[in-house]
Amino acid sequence: MQVSVEAGEGLERRMKIELPFAQMTVEVDKRLQQLARTAALPGFRPGRAPMKVVRQRFVDRVQQDVMGELVQSSYNDAVEQESLTPAGMPQIELDINLTDQRFAYTATFEVMPEFELVSLADQSLKRPVCELTDADVDGVIERLREQRKTWTSVERACQLGDQVLITFDGTIEGEPFEGGSGSNVTLELGSAEMIEGFEAGLIGATSGEQRDLELTFPEDYHADHLAGKPVHFAVTINAVMEPTLPIIDAEFIQAFGIDDGDLARFRADVQGNMERELKDRVRTLLKERVMDVLYAANSFDLPSALVKEEVADITESMNKKFDPRLVGLFPVDFFESKAKKRVALGLILGKIITEQGLKVEANQIKARIQQMASTYDDPQEVLEYYSKRERIKTVEAVLLEDAVVDWVMEQVQVEDEALDFATLVNPEIA
Repeated sequence: MQVSVEAGEGLERRMKIELPFAQMTVEVDKRLQQLARTAALPGFRPGRAPMKVVRQRFVDRVQQDVMGELVQSSYNDAVEQESLTPAGMPQIELDINLTDQRFAYTATFEVMPEFELVSLADQSLKRPVCELTDADVDGVIERLREQRKTWTSVERACQLGDQVLITFDGTIEGEPFEGGSGSNVTLELGSAEMIEGFEAGLIGATSGEQRDLELTFPEDYHADHLAGKPVHFAVTINAVMEPTLPIIDAEFIQAFGIDDGDLARFRADVQGNMERELKDRVRTLLKERVMDVLYAANSFDLPSALVKEEVADITESMNKKFDPRLVGLFPVDFFESKAKKRVALGLILGKIITEQGLKVEANQIKARIQQMASTYDDPQEVLEYYSKRERIKTVEAVLLEDAVVDWVMEQVQVEDEALDFATLVNPEIA
């Protein structure tokens, strides 16, 4: 086997491989002889057909099989011989001439990048810190009340925070449009469910009143055919309802699993949940910031094959979570930039783990699974879920990421950043 490798642009490699022609012909003859022992051809008893007839009948198929297998095995041998690490499947260009007895091909592929980790000594990182306060606990309890508020019809003008039952018809240049009308639609004023100006335009209206609203769709509206266009809405108020928050009594508390309705126990339970959420969010935000530092510090070429695979994975995941029609509105570079970051960080983390010899012990994995299970109503169900090897591997991967975070924190300059609970648990704000 003769092998030569040419470097293309970036990580591309063109590997030319030439095999002894006899290697193919010997294997073809061997398989034809095996077929001849059992082949059932018209006019001959099984296994009695002359080799010439067997060859005429099967040689093309056997040659294709043998050539495919030889290309695959020789490619793997050549990659190992040349100490190459392909980043994806190769494109094979055959160069076979039976008359000239030439059996060769060119494999074009990308290799995994080789890079050195950049020192992080000059890098700085803000570590989020937060202390839970009584006011934070009060705020969460108030939100729990908000989630259980009830609505009562009132005979007065509607105001911010009220709920209205409306019928509306929207037109653009006098023509109705898809999604522009609704009958007996419930809308909470101040929820920002409608475009800017719609809810504000209803403030002060009473049941039975009609309001005409002259508005404009935002320039970045998700439906391109409506973006930036002026629109007229004719809105009729069918009913006005005001909210009533529940009293924090035994009945309210029992709804959260505190059977005796004890306020102190309820508050302690809420605080415990908040502390767990706070701990997880601090760790998640810290990990995000560490990954940002690593990604910004280490720049190298990425295999386009891996980036394309990651784009496909991200798109598939989003299509499962959201309406594919909405996903299709995102620009292509949105997925590509996320994919590049994921691929790069995967390579960076792998190199850190290898070079630093980071490992996770079985007892650490067990402890993390038990900790996760303890937050569920049925811990045993969670423990059984994570009893399978592939799921244990996902926990191990998370713990290895945590180990990388700890290592990075020892390398960079760290400055604490005090955040309040409300800011910290809201990723968009933090």
